[in-house]
Amino acid sequence: MSTAFVLIKTRPQMEAVVFRALLALDNVVETHVVYGEYDLAARIDFSDDKEMSRILIGEFRSIEGVEKTETLIAAEV
Repeated sequence: MSTAFVLIKTRPQMEAVVFRALLALDNVVETHVVYGEYDLAARIDFSDDKEMSRILIGEFRSIEGVEKTETLIAAEV
């Protein structure tokens, strides 16, 4: 199982809508409201790159109110 952290910028006043939509997704393990350039941070777990792409492109980008995302894929050292 692999992990990625997704930083999400929403349209104004859409933070709560996007937050609730993220909670409904199976692969989203955690979701937090954050301050700074981004409005939300979500942790996702996935089994392979294909599943990660499906989650990010197929699910995250279809959520109304999502303006921009940045994905940080966790690595072991």
